[in-house]
Amino acid sequence: MSRKIEQLKELAKERILILDGAMGTVIQSLGLQEDDYRNDQVKGNNKDLKGNQDILNLTAPDKIRFIHEEYLKAGADVIETNTFNSTSISQSEYATEALAYDINFEGARLAREAADNLATPEKPRFVAGAIGPMNKTLSVSPKVSDPSFRAVTFNEVKDSYKEAVRGLMGGGADFLLVETIFDTLNAKAAIVAIEEYKEETGKHAPLALSLTVTDLSGRTLSGQTVEAFWYSIRHAKPFAVGLNCAFGAQDLRPFVAELSRIADTLICAYPNAGLPNELGEYTETPDMTASELSEWAKSGFLNIVGGCCGTTPDHIQTIAAYVNKFPPREIPHHQPAFRIAGLEPLTVAR
Repeated sequence: MSRKIEQLKELAKERILILDGAMGTVIQSLGLQEDDYRNDQVKGNNKDLKGNQDILNLTAPDKIRFIHEEYLKAGADVIETNTFNSTSISQSEYATEALAYDINFEGARLAREAADNLATPEKPRFVAGAIGPMNKTLSVSPKVSDPSFRAVTFNEVKDSYKEAVRGLMGGGADFLLVETIFDTLNAKAAIVAIEEYKEETGKHAPLALSLTVTDLSGRTLSGQTVEAFWYSIRHAKPFAVGLNCAFGAQDLRPFVAELSRIADTLICAYPNAGLPNELGEYTETPDMTASELSEWAKSGFLNIVGGCCGTTPDHIQTIAAYVNKFPPREIPHHQPAFRIAGLEPLTVAR
């Protein structure tokens, strides 16, 4: 385990750590136009690049650095890189897959620069290399008429993730956050990519994982329960696991409670600012979100907390103020048992 992660884990014993909020929400508030998404590196690209927020790491780095700094000033201990869609597979939608490594490297470098500039001995800052779920899935066919069809192979997904890992770690990320996981097989490909990176380079690449459930039954898009997910990925020994996106805090609460009960590692949770209205806008105020999350903290669910879609630096500042009076969750110790999982978990008791 790297020194930085040991430091993070020690801090997590003392208090609930604060993760940043949504990058996309703040980017959208800046009113950027197509020209902001272009520079000489995409000269000749005929695609509309507006909306490819990750490429702003290359074309508008000052704006991305500014957003990181706003979250750090709001009290974030951990900031995520602006790389949610930065794998070559996801970037191919914009014909920018050749820039995947550069986008990840610069995303990590910008976050590292902002974190280091605002870190103090009393309040160190950490950079999470964000790895999103891709626009292609290994568990579900995109063709209704052919359930066996897959648009990509496991190795293609793994190799695409590994390129992102190389860029993120090269740019200065402290750890990798595979997030918004809706397909556990994609997450397993990311885990293999990270393990291969470590074997090939001899470098540390600490791992955190964050699941997203797609309905109130608490299952992923591929049908897996929260408990089954944990048993599926526990072998990777993430130093933190959690849930993000999908719902606001009120609806996400039972699934965070369940994961908090079964996972013998740090819990990281970052819900949306409620649910979007008919215009796609998130209207939950900072106080509304923070009030819900303070109840999670009081209930002993949290080690790391932040916000996902619709949250802003104001949300993060308010969340930090609400949860700081509560102690962090104590990591449970479970008796060894034989536990396996498909869509459902299975525990064989002695």
